This record gives sequence, C-alpha cells and structure tokens, in this order.
Amino acid sequence: MDEMDNDPTPEGELTLQEVALPSNTNANGDIYGGWLMSKMDLAGSLKATELAQGRVTTVAAGSMAFLRPVPVGSMVSCYTSVTEVGRSSIRVLVDVWLTNPINGERYKATEGAFVYVAIDDNGRTRQITL
Repeated sequence: MDEMDNDPTPEGELTLQEVALPSNTNANGDIYGGWLMSKMDLAGSLKATELAQGRVTTVAAGSMAFLRPVPVGSMVSCYTSVTEVGRSSIRVLVDVWLTNPINGERYKATEGAFVYVAIDDNGRTRQITL
C-alpha cells in the first residue's frame, strides 16, 4: 500500500458491500469518512476472523488517502487481502471501490491496512494456528 495505482482494479476478495445512505452524510452531503473507515475495519475483521478461526480485535489502522468523496446512493464494496500473518497478528489490506447505481461507473475510493490480533474468550492474545 505504499502508493495508490493510477489505473487500479479491485484487489483481494469481495468481503463487504453496503449502500451509502443519507443518514451517513457530513455537512456537505457526502458520506462521512468515519463511516467509511468503520466499514473498512468491519471488512478487515471479517477476513481476519476467518483466518484466525476465532475472535480478533483491531490494534492498528494504517494511513489512508480518500481519493474522491463518496456520494449518497453509492454501492460501497470492500475487498480484502491478507498481507501478513504473525504469531498472533494478521495484517489485512482493504481496497474500497464505489459503484454509481445510475450509470454503473466504478472507481476506487481509498485503501488502508488494518492489523488485528487473535484473542481468546477472556480477551487475551492467542496464537494463530493455520
């Protein structure tokens, strides 16, 4: 994720899709960045949970650059790919694409790296067994 592509295509597996609704807008009528980040974190945690075969918690979110505003009504698609697995941690790249429901135009909105740690039922770090 060192630099964003000029002519990208989605990378990874489609993990989460949701329509951006008016209730998630900022004062300018665009989707609030925090809402988009929460969807990215959710998508990343779904991928990490699957790999860890159990609970995970978010421990870090890497830098992001929002390439375009997210208009209301857009289909937000989060693609995930695991980039690193440690003893108890998993690094997931989340690639976000938007689709305009009226004209079908599709473009990249942002990407970000999230780090998750596998935890047990008591919230303690546990080893990942693959």
